[in-house]
Amino acid sequence: MTTASKITLARVAMIPAFMATMYLSGGQAGLWMWISLVIFMVASLTDYIDGYIARHYNQTTDFGKFLDPLADKLLTIAAMTMFCEWGVFPAWALMIVLTREFAVTGLRLVAVQKGTVIAAGWSGKVKTASTMVGLCAMMALPGIAILNWLVIAVIVITTVYSGVEYFIQNWKCLWD
Repeated sequence: MTTASKITLARVAMIPAFMATMYLSGGQAGLWMWISLVIFMVASLTDYIDGYIARHYNQTTDFGKFLDPLADKLLTIAAMTMFCEWGVFPAWALMIVLTREFAVTGLRLVAVQKGTVIAAGWSGKVKTASTMVGLCAMMALPGIAILNWLVIAVIVITTVYSGVEYFIQNWKCLWD
């Protein structure tokens, strides 16, 4: 297993600790929310680090191409789910995110069956980065409604855009 993949697995391993501290915070500013934010930020930074290592040290693998976006999805959806539980993130927005993630994952599975691996595209990376930054802002400044709605708008717009782009660029995988 490559160093890049080990770092990605470390990101996945941070998710239960993140969820536990988010739960303990109760959605309120305070020590547990700050600990959640730090865990989330460290986990988010591993996304950049594992990608850098994979590219610069020729550690790009099909396993990494599959695991890296999955780790991102698990981390960000964990945060959105907690915010949804607290009534801060609307269920309809979470459903848009989940629908896109399942659809793109399904597309990737069909492509793999046909011998093609669909790596993360540019718009997917923008979606992931803006989602991670936005969720960090929501954790750092809980309870600011205008900030929450701005973050939700960015997440929904980038999610829909990147999902549509994935299907436009890879539609042939469904019909060949």
